[in-house]
Amino acid sequence: MKLHVLPAGPIQTNAYLLTAPERGEAVLIDAPAGVWMEVAAILREEKCRLGELWLTHGHWDHMQGGAEVVRESGARVSAHPDDRVLIETPEVMKRFMGEDLGLEPVKVNRWVGQGDRLEALGLTAEVRHVPGHCPGSILFYFPGVAKALPGQLAGGVAFVGDALFKGSIGRTDLPGGNFAVLEKSIRGQIYTLPDGTAVFPGHGPATTVGAEKEGNPHVRV
Repeated sequence: MKLHVLPAGPIQTNAYLLTAPERGEAVLIDAPAGVWMEVAAILREEKCRLGELWLTHGHWDHMQGGAEVVRESGARVSAHPDDRVLIETPEVMKRFMGEDLGLEPVKVNRWVGQGDRLEALGLTAEVRHVPGHCPGSILFYFPGVAKALPGQLAGGVAFVGDALFKGSIGRTDLPGGNFAVLEKSIRGQIYTLPDGTAVFPGHGPATTVGAEKEGNPHVRV
């Protein structure tokens, strides 16, 4: 598996393109505005087809480019049902954003939740529900993959959306946010992953589970 980190959109939201050139397959995790142009170029270069779009949650900056990605690629969309309203009727976000973001709804093909397994790129990803930042926040965990990624430890890879950042956590002041719920999610669903797990968040640089357990000032072990 090859990992491409693609910050895009007005607040530089991380999209993650996972490719397996030997299989001709690709998966995109989150779709900020304008990311398709970068994704398409990589797909052409590596001769891959994008078959899956996985959304970590339904906030506008993570799905603003989703409709374009689906139109251009025909990718199947997976997300958590607790964010169905945000994803399929995104105009509701105008109420708390205070502006019209021009969002297009994204049709979800597969609703997933805690403990589900997603097969892609010849690998299996585990879904973990991590609400608190957003009701439908989920992470995608690939065990034992990080050893194939330069500079990472052999403890797996977790794409966590906005639940956890390097030295910080997702905001909980938006509708559906709750610090106590997020704290429980981080302790129960992220900090229980192996310490060597590489954590790729929705914004900013990567970290590891061990580093956050040791030094994150917002959620202690």
